Amino acid sequence: MIDVRLLRTDLESVRARMVRRAKPELLLQLDEAVALDVRLRELATERDTLRRQVNDLSKQVGQLRRDGRAEEADSAMSQSRELGEQERALATQTSEVDEQLRQVMLRIPNIISDEAPEGVSDEANPVIRVHGLDGRTFADHQRVPHWETGVALGILDNERAAKISGAMFTMLRGAGATMARALCQLALDRNADAFEEIRPPTLVTTATLTSTGQLPKFADDAYAIERDDLWCVPTAEVPLTSISAGEILDEVELPKRFMAYSPCYRRESGSAGRDTRGLLRGHEFDKVEILAYAAPEQGRTLLDEFVARAAGTIEALGLPYRVIAICSGDLGQSHHLSFDIEVYAPGCDKWLEVSSVSWFGDYQARRADIRFRRTGQKGTEHVHTLNGSALAVPRVLAAILENYRLPDGSVAVPDVLLPYMRGMTTIGPK
Repeated sequence: MIDVRLLRTDLESVRARMVRRAKPELLLQLDEAVALDVRLRELATERDTLRRQVNDLSKQVGQLRRDGRAEEADSAMSQSRELGEQERALATQTSEVDEQLRQVMLRIPNIISDEAPEGVSDEANPVIRVHGLDGRTFADHQRVPHWETGVALGILDNERAAKISGAMFTMLRGAGATMARALCQLALDRNADAFEEIRPPTLVTTATLTSTGQLPKFADDAYAIERDDLWCVPTAEVPLTSISAGEILDEVELPKRFMAYSPCYRRESGSAGRDTRGLLRGHEFDKVEILAYAAPEQGRTLLDEFVARAAGTIEALGLPYRVIAICSGDLGQSHHLSFDIEVYAPGCDKWLEVSSVSWFGDYQARRADIRFRRTGQKGTEHVHTLNGSALAVPRVLAAILENYRLPDGSVAVPDVLLPYMRGMTTIGPK
């Protein structure tokens, strides 16, 4: 969440940044937060004043009794009890308003970077660069959608996946399952030079899901296990972010980098039938995530590195891709500055988002209470967090099935995946 002190010291700047998100209701939320913050401080002042009065009276009672002035001591004691009841009532009211303020602050999005381009929707997201399409043409055999190729080769069986789990679940078989695993291993290997590999839990607490910004706003898109107050992770970003929750790191530890493979679970409640064929959108999928804790001055450089790493893996796979800057009106709630990487799939004739790389400032760390102490200085600061999809399997696999489809209907294995494919160089029909 943003620092509540900004509402007291720099409100107009915060309002201007929220205007850039093109969501008028955010200004109403800000007004509500400001009013609650004012009320909270008023109540806290009244409560603390009463506490001091109660403490003073308690001291007077003791002294009066020592002086043998029992009647005056009883009167002071009675007054102290009355003020104590008022103080307890104020303390309860203060706690209630504090929680109300917290809930409003949890819904207020992050401060947008000045670098984020202006725009009200994804249609305004500018293309930063395109790779692999200069003068490139696609043959008819590459213009076949991956869901047809996958079924023909016997490696995609969504019909049985639906029988097992319902709509919008996918199932890869044989060489398809092998390639999915190979893609994850490739992404882990390419980032092992700088990132500690983690295999985190994929069921997390409400507090953990709240830390990254998924709750409370996106509860409808998450899978909840209500009996145990646990949630299925929508991405490994969630458990990775909270590894150091409630801890204070040393400056020399930063940047601190993690990577993780995990299954990911999303209801996709707002998809309304969009891109539901084949592998384009599903309730469960595999992904490798990279994440870092950083000092504020390290954030922007790390963001460029994350983009380069994610794009480099797509480039190594020989897939045409482009990098998109996310405009102000399309940024996610927790995001300060973000870039997407999209691959071109000739069979779908679409650009498919395969990676989102984001810098969150201290927004997530403030929720999770992750701080660091600078060498030789007193006090602490919240770290900055960054994360990115090193590789999300479904759409990358879809793009491979279309870009690498051969005239006979088989699919060539990208060279970079050959070491992971058990000797397979092509995927042909069974």
